[in-house]
Amino acid sequence: MQKNKQLLVIDDDVGVVEYLTEILTVSGYSASGETDPQQVLQRLETEHFDLVISDVEMPGMRGLDLMAAIHERKPGQLVLLITAFGSIDLGVRSLQAGACGFVTKPFSLNDLTSAIERAFRDRQMRREIVRVATADRDFIPRELVAESQKMQKILQLADRAARIDSPVLLTGESGVGKGALARFIHEHSPRTNGPFLQINCAALPFTLVESELFGVRKGAYTDAREHRPGLFVEAEGGTLFLDEIAEMPLAIQPKLLQALETGKVRPVGAGSEIATDVRIIAATNQSIEKALQNGLIRQDLYYRLNVIRFEIPPLRERLPDLEYLVDHLLQNAQTKLQRQIHGISAEAMRWIRAYSWPGNVRELANMLERAVALTDHDTILLEDLAQATQIPVEDNFLGKAATQSMTLAELEIAYIRRILEITQGNKVQAAKILGIDRGRLYRKLED
Repeated sequence: MQKNKQLLVIDDDVGVVEYLTEILTVSGYSASGETDPQQVLQRLETEHFDLVISDVEMPGMRGLDLMAAIHERKPGQLVLLITAFGSIDLGVRSLQAGACGFVTKPFSLNDLTSAIERAFRDRQMRREIVRVATADRDFIPRELVAESQKMQKILQLADRAARIDSPVLLTGESGVGKGALARFIHEHSPRTNGPFLQINCAALPFTLVESELFGVRKGAYTDAREHRPGLFVEAEGGTLFLDEIAEMPLAIQPKLLQALETGKVRPVGAGSEIATDVRIIAATNQSIEKALQNGLIRQDLYYRLNVIRFEIPPLRERLPDLEYLVDHLLQNAQTKLQRQIHGISAEAMRWIRAYSWPGNVRELANMLERAVALTDHDTILLEDLAQATQIPVEDNFLGKAATQSMTLAELEIAYIRRILEITQGNKVQAAKILGIDRGRLYRKLED
């Protein structure tokens, strides 16, 4: 029995309302009642109820219509419907329409309380992992979520790097957050009030890269119908982020190097140079050393860019960040799509931890946004995750255990150590993943 739950009972018969509120109060709930559906809607605007219990057959507004009106105002509100004798089909339709359950007349007190408890139990099961990051939100940088030691160290160093004007090189797989870290550095630097501009060096054709970066004078070539300043000039006093720098055409690289060394650019078709004051941050998802070895990037440009370097780890190596990222990204998706989602189920969160995330944070963000947009529930379930059809590939952990004839006890301690390794020794996080309390984890480590 879940005590102190706020229940609201609706029936057009005042005697039924009084009877149900009385027996529910005796059963340990805090119950009140209404006979007018419009009054119910008004109360829901200002009062919180854990569960609304409504009769289906009422004059003026039927229970299904009232439930639709409630969910329009409060999408996550639990509504339990009471249907007439033999109306199983209506009960099924009510579930499809969004009811958390139904009871059929005549019903006993036990039938009613069982349906109520089942509704609360189902809701709790779906909310098993919900807002792990909310309490600490003020301590998490707005641009990046960092709970893992690796990311915390990167942010600490990035905060220091932001105070000086040396070029920064960001490396890491696609989707790990290089753009977010570049913006973090800009916004924590003395240039924060200046512009933050970026260009994807792989997205522009060779003929446009030079004019986009350095500008062009009218008439310099056929399509140059007007003067354009270029990003170096437009980013004056701020930061220019050169994404996918390893894709920069070799023919343009000497001019970029000259701009970095002299602080001046020459627009295409111009006779003189223009002085600029810009901080450069470059990024690549390729191995920059391999690009250098293969002749894709000039050695002198490589050394000029590789002054301060950050290698951002892939998401699969940042397991402690996952729950915080999920919470943060769900908040973003809810705001963008104007939908209210209460959280994510334990089953879905287990799958998220097991998946390898080849697309990293970008893939996670896209998956959660899709789930928020298309889910029929107030909680993200496993069935809402598009990639969940791809069963996470297991490493050979169990295979090795079998070939070594490990006992269950040995397998258990090996798994605990593996989780501690993934969480970088964070016992609080490890206990959460293992589904045990910290005391039990400590005892198992001592055995």
